[in-house]
Parts: sequence; C-alpha cells; structure tokens
Amino acid sequence: MAFSLAAFAYICALILDAFLIFFAIYHVIAFDELKTEYKNPIEQCNSLNGLVLPEYVLHILINILFLISGEWFSILLNAPLVAYHINRYWTRPVMTGPGLYDATSILNANNLSRCQQEGWVKLAFYLLSFFYYLYGMISSLIH
Repeated sequence: MAFSLAAFAYICALILDAFLIFFAIYHVIAFDELKTEYKNPIEQCNSLNGLVLPEYVLHILINILFLISGEWFSILLNAPLVAYHINRYWTRPVMTGPGLYDATSILNANNLSRCQQEGWVKLAFYLLSFFYYLYGMISSLIH
C-alpha cells in the first residue's frame, strides 16, 4: 500500500471539507435565526461575513491540492461552486469590509430566502463531496 500525492490530497480534502460542512451548518442556522427574528441582523451579518473568505479559501485550497495531484475529475466536480463563489464575491454589495451580507438589506424576504437556500445547497454539496473524497482516498490508497 503506497501513500501517494492523490491520497494526501484526498485526506486534506476530507479534513477541510469537514470545516466547510460546519460553515454551511452555521450559515443555515444563522439565516433561520434571522428568519424567526431571534437575533439582531447587524450582529448576525458581522459573524457571517467573517466566515465568507475562510470558506472560499478552504474550497480553493482543496482544488489547488487536486490540481497538484492531477485529480481532474475532482476539479471538474468542484469547478461550478468555485465559479459561483468567485461570481458571488465580485457582485457583492458595496461594503466597508470583506463579506457578502449587508445588514440593511438582509431582512428582505427574497434576499433572506435566497441566502438560506444557498446555505442548504452548499451543505448538500459539501456532504456529497465528503463521501466522494472518502471514496477517492480509499481508492487512491488501494492503488
């Protein structure tokens, strides 16, 4: 049994994807709290904006590892979400700091439901990715 660069990339992807799953869960919970008006939108947006760049950096780091190890199918699976992240950050509202969520417009019903839906879709994607990375790690360790 040989430990290859692909196996290392999948192990790192599993660990980083676990963090991304926690970020997505926090995202869903935070928007649910905003929907039920349980929390202050300014505080909630400040806490969510602090997680945007780490989420994007972790996801791009996973793809860089796959690029270095030559796992092209894994890169193709992640490419749509990376493109969405880049587009979402470039078209974000004008803000003083990094982040995506503006406290003045977050309570708009369409905006709030879209952000909550985005969190659920990311959670589903990261969960499916986790099991694919687990399969990829086992497969690369066997070969």
